[in-house]
Amino acid sequence: MFDALAYRILRLFVQLVSRIPLPVVQFAGKMLGSLAFLVPMSRKSAALENLLQSFGPEMTEDGAKRLLRKIYIHFGQMFLEVPHAMQLTPENIDRYVTFESEEHLLDALKKGHGVLALTSHLGNWEIMSTAVAMRHGNLAVVARRMDFAPLERLIVDLRSRYGTEIIPKQRSMRKLLASLKQNKIIGVLLDQNVDWYEGAFVNFFGRPACTNKGLALVALKTGAAVVPIFSAKARDGRYRVMIGKEVELVRTGDKIRDVEENTALFTRIIECRIREHPDQWFWFHKRWKTKNSCPLPQGYFDA
Repeated sequence: MFDALAYRILRLFVQLVSRIPLPVVQFAGKMLGSLAFLVPMSRKSAALENLLQSFGPEMTEDGAKRLLRKIYIHFGQMFLEVPHAMQLTPENIDRYVTFESEEHLLDALKKGHGVLALTSHLGNWEIMSTAVAMRHGNLAVVARRMDFAPLERLIVDLRSRYGTEIIPKQRSMRKLLASLKQNKIIGVLLDQNVDWYEGAFVNFFGRPACTNKGLALVALKTGAAVVPIFSAKARDGRYRVMIGKEVELVRTGDKIRDVEENTALFTRIIECRIREHPDQWFWFHKRWKTKNSCPLPQGYFDA
């Protein structure tokens, strides 16, 4: 009873916000983010520490605080922009997103082995996902279930509006392989911390970050194309959907080495995009939470 009522309230909120003109929503989101920045929270301290450690001497504490305020503003806007996924149609898509180098995705799909879309929590990944699904169809995303059931139901509604298949992160391999056989585009967010037994420790902003090795395993096993797809907000308020060239995988014949080197390669691609738009990545996440069992020597990643 409570879950059903909570779902209806959340859905009503989303429907109401989706009807507010986008410029008004973005202004309100800017105000919301600016106010949230003033509230002391543990995640705020974690984000500030992440910025200082990631950018090193080039980032002063004052600079990190200014950047963090921009990050709050971005996510305040994103919070209110996501409901507009309900209003996205082929007729109005140009109001929300622009596509860059779309031919890379089309060329990869022509191979017929499916596409693994390498992406991250940068820009507005929900709007991007909806736009790609509407434009190309045949999309699936690997996602962790929300802890709050009404919110999970609402997010699934939004994500599946154009037929997107939601593949639960836990025990996803069988469904993922089946989707690739159907030549689907599989969205994989590869910028989150995982437990040591799920990942490989690779360099991310100069520190070892435990990163899910599933994408590398699947790409090496199936021959599916790995295509980087990221979003970032432009000056005009629209999101650029930036599609990169298919990633050339490392294949040495040593399975463990190939998995680790390709996971590192994917992470470097993500880092490059974040460095281009540092104010639009989710720095609040405890990306370096999992620690390697033995300390790596100083300068390890410089080799």
